[in-house]
Amino acid sequence: MSACVEVRGLGKAYGGRTAVAALDLDVPAGSIFGLLGPNGAGKTTTISMIAGVVTPDRGHATVAGHRVGADRGAQRVLGLCPQELALYDELSPRQNLTFFARLYGLRGQALADAIAWALDVAGLRDRADDPVRTFSGGMKRRLNLAAAILHKPTLVILDEPTVGVDPQSRRHLFDAIRALAAAGMTVLYTSHYLEEVAELCDRVAIMDHGAIVASGTVAELIARHGKPPLLELELAGDEATLLAARALAARHGPLDGAGAVVRLPQPPSLGPLIADLESAGARVVRITAQPTTLESVFLALTGHALRDE
Repeated sequence: MSACVEVRGLGKAYGGRTAVAALDLDVPAGSIFGLLGPNGAGKTTTISMIAGVVTPDRGHATVAGHRVGADRGAQRVLGLCPQELALYDELSPRQNLTFFARLYGLRGQALADAIAWALDVAGLRDRADDPVRTFSGGMKRRLNLAAAILHKPTLVILDEPTVGVDPQSRRHLFDAIRALAAAGMTVLYTSHYLEEVAELCDRVAIMDHGAIVASGTVAELIARHGKPPLLELELAGDEATLLAARALAARHGPLDGAGAVVRLPQPPSLGPLIADLESAGARVVRITAQPTTLESVFLALTGHALRDE
């Protein structure tokens, strides 16, 4: 698959602090590509350089074959949906979109068609003439997306598009993003919500300290960097029975948990483990599988929770 975005040796420093260090990145055309990292990892600086908003100190990025910063070509084929809402509250969605469409150079019937299409994507056609100040946070986020896609860009950059969004609007945004990708657009997506990225993105890159530490599909990242799936068992029995059962369970892998809860890497077969526990006199009252997740991969690679400051 060809790349819509190619980043080579991209770097940026602020004073004595390196925000992004010689970054290489390829975003496949037509994909939904997730960029993850703890706060301060360099995500916003990276997408700002790709969008041409921030000038890199070194390296370069190209978007759909256009070198960012060389001319206006890259800006014409990308749409940026920033984390901060870029809307006029006293205007209606139609008036907001008319303003942005004219900035994109749209006029006449092309402008009217673009606004109608973007309102449909955002699910706001029935509220097109109401003041934006009356909208919920989720509706404003959907309008923010509509403003970024009026010119049907090749690349859509979405920076934390679901912050403060209700579940209904989040689902609508997901459907809209999938529809954009199905129509051939490439989506570069940053989020603080790992479950969103796991559900939505075709490929993911994880950043830390200004560098890409891993990339691939969610399944590939879990296979390469995830810990084995965990099995959690709740046992019933007196203290002596539980101690004996835990000692036998330890034969099957390193134990976690305490007291009546036994947690260990999932063995190839449950039969021998259950047999040992029951031979100690314990009764198994609950078995829960804890699959390896993108969150566990993230923590293993960065050592941070995603919301760390």
